[in-house]
Amino acid sequence: MPRSVDPDRLRQLVDTLVTIGSDLDLPAVLERIVQGAVDLVDARYGALGVLDPSRTRLAQFITVGVSDEVRATIGPPPEGHGILGLLILDAEPLRLSNLTEHPDSYGVSSNHPPMTSFLGAPILVRGEVFGNLYLTDKTTADEFTAIDQELVVALATAAGVAIDNARLHARLNDLALLEDRERIARDLHDTVIQRVFAVGLGLQNTARLVHTDPASVSQRIEAAVDDLDTTVKEIRTAIFDLELPQAGDSSLRMQVLAAARDQAEALGFEPRVLLDGPIDLGIDQALGHELLATLREALSNVARHASASRVHVEIYAGIDLVLRVTDDGIGPPDPDAKSDGRGLGNMADRADRLGGSFTLVPGSSGGSVLTWTVPLH
Repeated sequence: MPRSVDPDRLRQLVDTLVTIGSDLDLPAVLERIVQGAVDLVDARYGALGVLDPSRTRLAQFITVGVSDEVRATIGPPPEGHGILGLLILDAEPLRLSNLTEHPDSYGVSSNHPPMTSFLGAPILVRGEVFGNLYLTDKTTADEFTAIDQELVVALATAAGVAIDNARLHARLNDLALLEDRERIARDLHDTVIQRVFAVGLGLQNTARLVHTDPASVSQRIEAAVDDLDTTVKEIRTAIFDLELPQAGDSSLRMQVLAAARDQAEALGFEPRVLLDGPIDLGIDQALGHELLATLREALSNVARHASASRVHVEIYAGIDLVLRVTDDGIGPPDPDAKSDGRGLGNMADRADRLGGSFTLVPGSSGGSVLTWTVPLH
């Protein structure tokens, strides 16, 4: 960078670099790059052309300085011919005092506002041209200067890093979503689909009993309805689990799912979660904090003491708020044994303070069942 650069412009460059590096959403990063370049060198118009996979034409064109109305009259975005194509063919900075006098100046729509001075620079991502910055009509001078060029090249270099970071972040999100989908598909196959299959077989057997044992038919049908009701709840929870949380999403459902995921490393697996009832509408913020604290405490206790290979979390919001955590571990501690921890006491105290109850009992087939219940209404 030349030593004669105004310190204010250097600070502006740094501010621009911080701005474009602070976002991980690729479209937002691209828009910030163009706006930052325009502001940095006092250009009237700016654009970023993104190359297609063949790197011979423009697949995307982001502009600054042209209104939507004018853009509509200009017509289709450029594909990379004329002056714009020079940077595609030769990935080097280009500075012109008057682009209309250049022999390759063609392809500009007649409806585009007049342009004279021009400054362009390639954006490289991992050594390959991702796209090009195009800036026209310097507003504070007749043409762009060598210092302007240095500043834009520095910006383009940092832009390449920011773009690469945003693309990697998007890829990680895609991988995380894919892993979630695969995990949920396994859960649906292992639990939901198997239960539906079992219910179907049970109803087939029930049909045979209509004439031979009619007294048991009603009971079997009620049990089948209960199983299907549980299946519907698990499918509904899976749908919520597949939703990517939006920025600022602090819904209680999402916080519960996040709390369960947070314990996956300590447990060695991710707990299964079943949510039922108006979790977000029926539980106020204060009670939601108590629920989350109890859930984290319960899962932490399982991770530290239970040696479990499976954990099932159920939360039901009705007349009462019920949290049930079931594991297949070694079972509850001996009530007469001395404990160094306060986890169980904290959960019991919290339920008592809210007018509810807390139990930890052996499961019907081993492990433990923790039930924390507090009134909602």
